[in-house]
Amino acid sequence: MGNSALKAHLETAQKTGVFQLTGKGLAEFPEDLQKLTSNLRTIDLSNNKIELLPPLVGKFSFLKSLVLNNNKLTALPEELCKLKKLETLHLNGNHLRQLPAAFGQLSALKTLSLSGNQLRTVPTQLCGLRHLDVVDLSKNQIQNVPDTVGELQAIELNLNQNQISQISVQISHCPRLKVLRLEENCLELSMLPQSILSDSQISLLAVEGNLFEIKKLRELEGYDKYMERFTATKKKFA
Repeated sequence: MGNSALKAHLETAQKTGVFQLTGKGLAEFPEDLQKLTSNLRTIDLSNNKIELLPPLVGKFSFLKSLVLNNNKLTALPEELCKLKKLETLHLNGNHLRQLPAAFGQLSALKTLSLSGNQLRTVPTQLCGLRHLDVVDLSKNQIQNVPDTVGELQAIELNLNQNQISQISVQISHCPRLKVLRLEENCLELSMLPQSILSDSQISLLAVEGNLFEIKKLRELEGYDKYMERFTATKKKFA
């Protein structure tokens, strides 16, 4: 991609607040973007070959949406955590194994998508995020869901297509969790905390493709309570 093309993109971005450059084989985050640190609200660099996010990413103090799906990121810089206005972060299809320690400082974050990475656990940093609505951790290598999950504020948690065989009973204490997706994992029925059914806010539990038949779920104590919530929610959206 030539300099003139990049220049044209930068000029447009200056006017619109949106910089979108996808599928161009970029190997690095365009340095020239730092001229627009106070303009940009949205950066989308999906489907490139970016391996590193430079520390300067922390300077985009008005950024609301950062989309870097399908790149080659193996880590994120701590500076990313300075983005106090960031509401949407999409990092699907990278090689991330963990999140920066200060990730909980992204206080405005509402949507976090990390599908198709190499995470082995549910990052504890997520529990500090008070405005989180949707967390997508599907298609990772997560094997268990730890006790800290009880402090997660999300409304929807997607853990489909991991290797989960254990879930902390604390998950039923999540104050806002309505949708829990656990399809295609390694769960035995006995490892699914019954309190999810009997004593949680969860009104949609998706557990197809685990090591038990769905009809067995219906025999569990608390299933009728879960169905009440499920039906009430269905009516609300009907």
